[in-house]
Amino acid sequence: MLSLEYVILISVAVAVVAAVIAVIRTRRRDIRKVAYMMDALEDGELNFRFQDKNKFNRTLNRIRTIFEKQRQAHEQDSWTKLIRVLTHEIMNTVSPIASLSEALAGSMDESGRSELDVKAGLETISDSSRNLIKFVETYRELSGVARPLKKAVDLQELIDKVISLDSEALSAAGAVCTYRPEEPDLMIYADEGQISQILINLIKNALQAGAGRVTITASLNRDDETLIRIANDGEPIPVASQEQIFIPFFTTKKEGSGIGLSLARQIMRQHNGSIDLLKSDVSETVFELRFR
Repeated sequence: MLSLEYVILISVAVAVVAAVIAVIRTRRRDIRKVAYMMDALEDGELNFRFQDKNKFNRTLNRIRTIFEKQRQAHEQDSWTKLIRVLTHEIMNTVSPIASLSEALAGSMDESGRSELDVKAGLETISDSSRNLIKFVETYRELSGVARPLKKAVDLQELIDKVISLDSEALSAAGAVCTYRPEEPDLMIYADEGQISQILINLIKNALQAGAGRVTITASLNRDDETLIRIANDGEPIPVASQEQIFIPFFTTKKEGSGIGLSLARQIMRQHNGSIDLLKSDVSETVFELRFR
């Protein structure tokens, strides 16, 4: 018959083992919760909520609430900036049309003759109208991105085509574009035309920034995501503008619609991916396309 001391010792050991197992199970559940939350945050899906039955769940819910508030604030700021740009562009175009029309109408005498140069005034109105139509068409292009027709695309072939299409512009700028895959036979499931459009636009932007070297690399990360990085040695993007370059119609160039990067972001989102500016300083500017 076991002594009382042995019974107590065995009971304590069983209790300790049970407690350890419970802690391990709880830790595994918590790790799965964190992994789920991180996947949701990366995909921009914040419509989850854990039951408030313990402190850990409440902490995760609080983190989710913080991200939600930040996203709402960012979206509101982006819409405010977009409305400001739209208003500015439309007013700049409509104002001369209105003022010239009023001036021409007011200068007419009873015989129908005008003291102003009617031809010049009408030409100005015509030019302004065309600019406004062009602006509206550009906005329609931005808001009407076609649904991607995805297929398996060999990255080597895709980027070789892009470099070939840009060869004339690269030669004229005295620049060189190279592709260096970190792994062989990399492929993406994507709309070849839309991704080509993004890459061509990024190379064009690099050349406009005075780049002499454009380097494209591709690799797989630990999550089997395909990463394409486009680096150039041109003039860096001003620090004050780096957070705004993906806002529609924002541009740091004298000529340009300001929709290239915002269009690229829409395309990447429709591919369940992303495009980001990783860095832009005196050494280089690097954009990253991420395909999940």
